Amino acid sequence: MNCPVCKAAMITMELEGVEIDHCVDCGGIWLDSGELEFLTGDPDQAGVLFESLRRCEDYTEKPRRCPICDKKMHKVLASSEGPDLLIDRCRRNDGLWFDRNELDDILARAKLDENHKIRKLLKNMFGQS
Repeated sequence: MNCPVCKAAMITMELEGVEIDHCVDCGGIWLDSGELEFLTGDPDQAGVLFESLRRCEDYTEKPRRCPICDKKMHKVLASSEGPDLLIDRCRRNDGLWFDRNELDDILARAKLDENHKIRKLLKNMFGQS
């Protein structure tokens, strides 16, 4: 699978039984549909996060293509705490794209990783903060 940002081949690593696609060039992470819920172990709380995402029509970032279906992804805003965070979501719900450190930021904002287990694993695997 190729990175939707820099088009480099991504590596796949397993974290807590979830395959995470990671671009070593730009540091982005792709999660297939359902993987965030499985990774966090809390589908209800992850569902609250998904409900809070709202489509953004006014952005300057170039649209990215889903690495699965190749359709342009929607830009969605996550703004539960702190400044708005713009992430990419496949319009067919194939998955979510997180630029470098955005997954960590989302986990912290949504309180999906209060014991920091996932964020520590991401840091060890990908060198992300």
